[in-house]
Amino acid sequence: MLTIKDYILVENLEEAYKLNQNINNVILGGTGWLKLQNRNIGKAIDLSNLGLDKIIEDDEKYVIGCMTTLRDIELNKSLNEFTKGAIKESLRHIVGVQFRNSVTIGGSIYSRFGFSDILTSLLTLDTYVEMYKGGIIPLKDFVDMKYDKDILVNIIIKKSKRLVGYSSFRNQTTDFPVLTCGVAILDNGKILASIGARPHRARVVEDNENILEVKSMENIEKFAKYVSNSLKFDSNMRASGEYRKHLTEVLVKRTLKNLVEVK
Repeated sequence: MLTIKDYILVENLEEAYKLNQNINNVILGGTGWLKLQNRNIGKAIDLSNLGLDKIIEDDEKYVIGCMTTLRDIELNKSLNEFTKGAIKESLRHIVGVQFRNSVTIGGSIYSRFGFSDILTSLLTLDTYVEMYKGGIIPLKDFVDMKYDKDILVNIIIKKSKRLVGYSSFRNQTTDFPVLTCGVAILDNGKILASIGARPHRARVVEDNENILEVKSMENIEKFAKYVSNSLKFDSNMRASGEYRKHLTEVLVKRTLKNLVEVK
């Protein structure tokens, strides 16, 4: 049961930051996961009046405010064109439309859940987080940072040239994923994979050996094995670590095949 003693609709980020320094206070997003907890909250801090629920695009980047819902991102035509549908694919299985209409990107990324589809997908892009006090941080570095009481203000996706793809495996539709997989081919030919739900947080594995210099099925299989051998996999109620390791090879290979012309 979630108990909130006081609710505050803040007027600016500084007010929100100062309130958030109290360990009993919490910044609200869509409360999709928060409301499932047994927790007493002193002050619930609402950022809804700060205009952080928009997706702003210019020639170099997308800036996604922390209060933007997953559904708004899923339906954004420009983002879907830029990622060739990978962003939409990483969102469409998350619970249901009603849930995605309320859950925010800020809460989803700040929480760094191991099962997060959108975190896995964003790691294949040139993505940064803008923290109120901490400044702009590459997402791949932010994933490993300790939780603090700073505020995630924006998600920034730079329009660096790359092909990206996304796939996941679930035991049933809308369930938590058994494994999440994002793949990117950069403009310089370098490739990387982002693997989540291991069941740990998503991690990026980069091809530092130019395995895909020759775009052949043999090299795709080689990279898929390289990724699975580079990560730690554990077991939970959804799957064993051994199964996740095998599934990583399958999903990386499948996703890459959709991005390159196989000889």
